[in-house]
Amino acid sequence: MRVRDWKDILAEVSSESTEPSGWRAVAGQRQSGVGEDLYIGHPTQGVYQLKTYAKNPYEVKGVGTQVARKVDGDIEPLLPTPDEGGRFAVQRPPEDEDQAETMARRLEETVRVHAEAPTTPDDFFEDLMDAIESPAFGPMEYELSDRPERLDELSSTFEEAEELLDAELDDLVEDDEIGRGFA
Repeated sequence: MRVRDWKDILAEVSSESTEPSGWRAVAGQRQSGVGEDLYIGHPTQGVYQLKTYAKNPYEVKGVGTQVARKVDGDIEPLLPTPDEGGRFAVQRPPEDEDQAETMARRLEETVRVHAEAPTTPDDFFEDLMDAIESPAFGPMEYELSDRPERLDELSSTFEEAEELLDAELDDLVEDDEIGRGFA
């Protein structure tokens, strides 16, 4: 199991050539210590676990690893279905001004079309993500001040990764000599 910086994990998720809307996520507070846990999974790309904390309002630090190469029958029920919970998206900034202008035009057109026609929130969200070329998005179960039950189940499913990433994140917090995350 290779532990990497959390940004490297998100870059890998962003670069995967797969169905962007197939991703699902569960996140919440860590069991112990400062920060948050996040599991993000895709049926064909696997499951990734990330642990992060806010060092200050401008800097998030963290670690992560791939914990499964695919979402199998044991993992599938631990991730939210498309009709559950909130939504998340991984974003990439536009490469240049031309791409930014193109994305802005598509975004404007998407909002206009949805304002003029009957639509569902899910259709609107998916069309917005397509317009801004989000590489990964989908349903998410998230608790800001707690831990979803699914998060505990995923943590016990991937116990070895949980322990390793906890130790790595605790080292980051200790190295920063702040003793707690920014709140």
